[in-house]
Amino acid sequence: MEDLAREAGVSKITVSRALSGHPLVKEATRARIRDLAERHGYRINVAARNLRQQRTRTIAVVIEMTPSHDRSMSEPYPLSLLGGIMQELTSSAYNMVLTTMPLFVASPPAVDGVILLGQGVREDAVEIVQRTGLPYVIWGSVDGNEDHITVGSDNVQGGRIAAEHLLFHGRKRFVFVGDGTHLEIADRFLGFRESIEQNSGVLVTTVSSPFTREGGYSGLAGLLAGEVGTFDAVFAASDGIAMGVVDALVDAGLNVPEDISVIGFDDAPGAALFTPAITSIGQNWDRGGTLLAQKILALTSGGKPVSETMPVQLKPRST
Repeated sequence: MEDLAREAGVSKITVSRALSGHPLVKEATRARIRDLAERHGYRINVAARNLRQQRTRTIAVVIEMTPSHDRSMSEPYPLSLLGGIMQELTSSAYNMVLTTMPLFVASPPAVDGVILLGQGVREDAVEIVQRTGLPYVIWGSVDGNEDHITVGSDNVQGGRIAAEHLLFHGRKRFVFVGDGTHLEIADRFLGFRESIEQNSGVLVTTVSSPFTREGGYSGLAGLLAGEVGTFDAVFAASDGIAMGVVDALVDAGLNVPEDISVIGFDDAPGAALFTPAITSIGQNWDRGGTLLAQKILALTSGGKPVSETMPVQLKPRST
């Protein structure tokens, strides 16, 4: 910068401002200094600049899930969320480090902030990220905790919509399948149960299941093998679970939806392609990713963003 300042006949600080695009430097001066830098082969040392500013211009995205053959990372969660996050971060000249919770704990990356996708069982993942002391935002259910900035879908309303749809089609006796130790799933169940009770329906039982087709199948197969009593509708906490539920019902000689109706959650692409096509509650994943990125960037810049809940909508299909 000293060499460029001397040749351009300006101060060193003017060169610094010109190369960083500072608005106090006239456009003609900026262009002249940049041309000089280009002619002499000078490039900004991004690593050195970040070190001086004590910023990495990098955000970690930590996924709280265990991928498996039955639950791929190419599903809308987390892939569609990642698309919205990546687009927003790169347009703001930020890098993204993608990692999982075990790797994040074992080798924490040097970042300015964290986006956590998933609250974990009883919010254990939130506690882990919180201990880093870094700014963070969460994808999950907004729980009213002012210590957290959370973006998520209206899971309680989604549960209500699922119940109302099944009630509208004359269903009276209901089963819920999902893992209620996750806050999002607990909220879906809460809205579902409240709507059933308010409309004189009967919640026959709940079945715990991981977020997989295999989990939905084994959960329903076990239920059918027991003495739970009759039911005519199932609300599955995800579309993957719903597909397993339908498989189990069909293998047991039952027709969907003639004998038992099924509704899932997420509106995953596979839900529409499944036979029969899964009725679902849709989430706006892309918008969610954009909001997560906007809020973590605001936090790292000293802003005060607030939690935000997005609406959901019914996707009626064949089940």
